[in-house]
Amino acid sequence: MMDRKDQRTEDTWDLSGLVRNGDEWDRSMKKLARLFRKASSFKGHLGDGPDLLYNALDYYRTVSMEAERIGNWAFLMYETDSTDSCNMRRLGTYQAAAAEFSERFSYFTPELLSIDTKLLRTWLREPRFAEYRIWMRKTLREKDHVLSEKEEHLLSLFSPLSGSSEKAFMDLNNADLDFGSINGEKLTHSTYSIFIRNSDESIREKAYRQYYKGYSDHRHTLADLYSASVQEDIFLSRARGFRSSLEAALFPDRIPTSVYTSLIDAVHDAFPVLHEYYRVKAKVLGKEKLHHWDCYMPMVEGFRQHHSYDEAVALIGEAIRPLGDEYRNTLLSGLTERRWVDRYENKGKRSGAFSAGGYTGEPYILTNFEEDVLDSVFTLIHEGGHSMHTWYSVKNNPYMCYDYSIFEAETASTFNENLLSRYLVEHASSRDEEAYIIGKNLDDEVATLFRQTMFAEFELNIHRLAEKGQPVTLETLRTEYRKLLEAYFGPMMEFEEESDLEGLRVPHFYRAFYCYKYATGISASIALSERVLSGGDRERDDYISFLSSGGSRYPIESLKMAGVDMSTPEPVRAATRHFSTLLDRFKELREID
Repeated sequence: MMDRKDQRTEDTWDLSGLVRNGDEWDRSMKKLARLFRKASSFKGHLGDGPDLLYNALDYYRTVSMEAERIGNWAFLMYETDSTDSCNMRRLGTYQAAAAEFSERFSYFTPELLSIDTKLLRTWLREPRFAEYRIWMRKTLREKDHVLSEKEEHLLSLFSPLSGSSEKAFMDLNNADLDFGSINGEKLTHSTYSIFIRNSDESIREKAYRQYYKGYSDHRHTLADLYSASVQEDIFLSRARGFRSSLEAALFPDRIPTSVYTSLIDAVHDAFPVLHEYYRVKAKVLGKEKLHHWDCYMPMVEGFRQHHSYDEAVALIGEAIRPLGDEYRNTLLSGLTERRWVDRYENKGKRSGAFSAGGYTGEPYILTNFEEDVLDSVFTLIHEGGHSMHTWYSVKNNPYMCYDYSIFEAETASTFNENLLSRYLVEHASSRDEEAYIIGKNLDDEVATLFRQTMFAEFELNIHRLAEKGQPVTLETLRTEYRKLLEAYFGPMMEFEEESDLEGLRVPHFYRAFYCYKYATGISASIALSERVLSGGDRERDDYISFLSSGGSRYPIESLKMAGVDMSTPEPVRAATRHFSTLLDRFKELREID
């Protein structure tokens, strides 16, 4: 693996739109620290008149934009090389200053909301407040859940401890767990994903048992960490006057809890087709029943596609043609000459991929592209969907309401994956190639729609038990998780004694009620991609309007603009019907009864 300094410049992202170099960052950070120190200067005066309120909001916008710019550069530099001590220092410096600012500014929202609402709305009618109105409207909605200044200050003092269980889990999971080696190669989270797809079942089984032994050896600690995270969720939700931790988690996006529960119900209704998928998978693997280490095997083995980075970009360009010239030209330019993307692996670079955009600079993409892995092409178009969402949001909104929710973000990214899948199927050169693409699509939809819903149901069940006062013990976690494994995988799966330890290793559980957004996101994207591909200019423009809305609307409202109503279970039901149609076509191509 190459060192960071050995990467070709054209293969790395250009962060000069944020900060040109480390010296400039150090100077900017000193200026930001001075700005941070002014945070308390408005305290006690927000209600003194529209002029003082405007000055305070203008300060908040200015300091937030500058913090985003400087913080993004430090974060992105660290993510490309965490071994560089300068990158570590700068990120740590920024995080410490931001935490101090948060404490100094903790008075702001309670004092703002203590102003008479009618008076506040009168002030906001003035033209100079135009760019703040949406942000203020959303802030006023939080009034019933914002505490007194003293109480908010106490919560801000608690904030450095918030997430301690997640940090401890990540340290244990990423640094301290030792899974040993297999055939002389170190077993890690990354290599496990390779071993578990090996065509030799004995290697899959060995990797599975060895991997989960690592979790079994620390099962009590892991259970205690997750229990502490659940208790923190409950504490914060009750402190702010919510009826449940689920309601608290969904409140900022104005998502009814019925959206969460109806997702689970709709997926339960689709269990027959999900169980049929596992029956077909057993058939293609030549097995009577599946073991847990079999379920990650691809539906079609031995078919490979090679794409250089440039070939991948060209393929993406064809797949996204239905979104129009502006979308297509902007994304292709970002993926190439504008250098949005940090393309290849190097020592100290974060694994996986992400898109990280802000109001300043470009919507940057980190990836670890591999030419012989089709998933790398899907990852690139997925992150490109996020980046274009950011590009349209920044282009069409002021800073205070440009940022969109994760609920919407997962629609924009998986929408692009749907376009790529459709394009590859339509241009498949053989039945084998079509089966390969559809099989991959089926596996991906199981991972994103069904599995993420299972995770969401587990989170809900555990939080509900804890809210009723039942201790969250290791036994409770394992029992509840095993029930779901058996329900979702159905009669074709034989589970091992350690199978339910899977519930102790999912990082997203430490960000409560996050997983469901993947399932709702892919449901919305399937509906919208079908609408755009079968429609015309209006349907495409509706989708671009959704991308352009940024944070100016709540997620369900912005998705309705695009043509899908996520307040009902119908998009999820449509997604499961789409899955059933794909499975039928796969069985036809593979001549499976």
